[in-house]
Amino acid sequence: MCGRLTRMQDHPSQDDRLLWSPPADARDTTRMGAFMHRAEAAAGRSFDDYPALWQWSVDELGAFWRTVVDYFDVPHEGRLDPALADATMPGASWFPHLRLNYAEAMLALPGRSDDDVVVVGRSQSRDPVELTADDLRDQVARARAGLVRLGVGPGDRVAAYLPNVPETLVLLLATASLGAVFSSCAPEFGTRSVVDRWGQIAPAVLVAVDGYRYGDKPIDRSSEVAAIRRSLSGLRHTVHLPYLDPDSAPPADALSWADLLAEPAEMSYDRVPFDHPLYILYSSGTTGLPKAIVHSHGGITLEHVKALGLQLDLGARDRFFWFSTTGWMMWNYLVSGLGVGSTVVMFDGNPAWPDLSALWRMSEEVGLTYFGTSAPYLLACRKNGLEPGELADLSALRGMGSTGAPLPPEGFDYVYSAISEDVLLSSVSGGTDVCTGFVGGNPLLPVRAGRIAGICLGCKVESYDASGSPVIGKQGELVVTAPMPSMPVGFWHDDDGSRYRAAYFEDYPGVWRHGDWITIEADGSCVLSGRSDATLNRGGVRLGTAEFYSVVEAMPEVADSLVVHLEDSHGGSGSLLLFVVPSEGTDFGDELVAAITRELRTNLSPRHVPDSVHAVPAIPHTLSGKKLEVPVKRILRGVSADEAAAKGALANPESLDAFAAFAASD
Repeated sequence: MCGRLTRMQDHPSQDDRLLWSPPADARDTTRMGAFMHRAEAAAGRSFDDYPALWQWSVDELGAFWRTVVDYFDVPHEGRLDPALADATMPGASWFPHLRLNYAEAMLALPGRSDDDVVVVGRSQSRDPVELTADDLRDQVARARAGLVRLGVGPGDRVAAYLPNVPETLVLLLATASLGAVFSSCAPEFGTRSVVDRWGQIAPAVLVAVDGYRYGDKPIDRSSEVAAIRRSLSGLRHTVHLPYLDPDSAPPADALSWADLLAEPAEMSYDRVPFDHPLYILYSSGTTGLPKAIVHSHGGITLEHVKALGLQLDLGARDRFFWFSTTGWMMWNYLVSGLGVGSTVVMFDGNPAWPDLSALWRMSEEVGLTYFGTSAPYLLACRKNGLEPGELADLSALRGMGSTGAPLPPEGFDYVYSAISEDVLLSSVSGGTDVCTGFVGGNPLLPVRAGRIAGICLGCKVESYDASGSPVIGKQGELVVTAPMPSMPVGFWHDDDGSRYRAAYFEDYPGVWRHGDWITIEADGSCVLSGRSDATLNRGGVRLGTAEFYSVVEAMPEVADSLVVHLEDSHGGSGSLLLFVVPSEGTDFGDELVAAITRELRTNLSPRHVPDSVHAVPAIPHTLSGKKLEVPVKRILRGVSADEAAAKGALANPESLDAFAAFAASD
């Protein structure tokens, strides 16, 4: 996937600099190109370029998704027609006559032999683990048989208090093979956060670790596991995975992971209807009880093979990694790499231990071809002056992904100057709600600094202005105006669908409102500029938070930041407040405030200059790394910290104290 690199280092404020171009033979050497040929046969016409293919994919949704099933040879039974029986949102009906199973699609492992390594596990808690295709199928079959012995059947929930390790993947596939429903929480989640999630779904089986190691720090979770067990009514069985201490014994009335996998079995799959629940993911839960989002076998299978196989160009030659924990949808996205034949690389631990070079050195050791991470991680590497391309052999790397927050132009520059000139960088944005990206890169589109390359196939994304009309070249609400198979089946225990409708369809009936600001250009490229529910409005102009962070956090004197606009109820302009965490060794004072003001005014506009700048010890983040803009705004409006944010969903709940103190002193 080598392309042409064009760099213009002297113009950091521009966001249209060409950094990578598809090679001339991309249509003949990529899976997207091969799919385009298949789509042309299905459509009965040719497509000149990716925008033409995308337009067909959203205009002819049924034909497009049937072609996905056909191209990826997804195991199934029953008729493919109609692919879309009812396009009404919410409640679209996909493939009503089709039966399939996610686990069967994943374990088909296209292009792989039985003795090929298909799962690589790296951990700071134990030695490396590798599973061949034969090993993986054997362990899944054993785990399936173990679950059956525990009485698990279709529709039962199986909960995993497990880290990003191969056993968690085995458990997911075994659960899915039975038509049971999987749900995971990372072991760094505290008891309250876990019970807030699993208390809604009443799991029958809990599989949990004894603890884990984060860098060089051992963290015992036995008391948390005991508290979770006490709090889950209806829990019938607990399975203990010794991880922190390989010799740890199961708690009372529990069995071991070895017991669960003790009996060999033949692999089999229960094919289920397209919309049968596969797993339950959760919203962040920062402002209330997390939404229990139900995803389906059919929706996730089709969306993930499309997203990974076409948008990321992954296949049997690839070793695919995305840094994630089991509490973030990117874990579910990562493990679906099996469905396109890729080797899945799983990492558990502190990505900054012993320093930020750890994951790059792992990349060389494992031979990664695709490295996925978050925008904050890339920016942290840049800020620390890390040169991954020099400290590790990354010659196998051909693709990189960034998500979790908008990647600013300097992040793009960093990838191409410090990591690889030839890599295809995809800045991706989507959400837990659909367990995929709406917009991202692909091997047929160029990479330009600060821009997301295009809208993903099958995703009819538009930008709506304040009147609900689509706009091009102007910032608006990110909406989806046609159904996607991976839109949720619904929320758990939301029998009448009222909470689901209120979450996405209340503002524009029949149209999905996602809650992000987006600017879509005429060529289909786009820029995300923050959450629309954290809007900054100066003099009637809407400002995205992402551009503030891009400028402020590029300064070596600033470690982290958060910006909030407090509206004036009397019609005034309100107050724009910027909170910063000074870098270690930096004094906060008039000199730093003046420097921040100068950078914002010069790089953005006078409207971006805050009314005041304040130092805080830390910025609150969710466990998946997202800033808590809306809860902080509520605290500054006088809401108590306990009411404004569910502290168990935060990586650093103590960080709210400074904002509560600020509000009290104002």
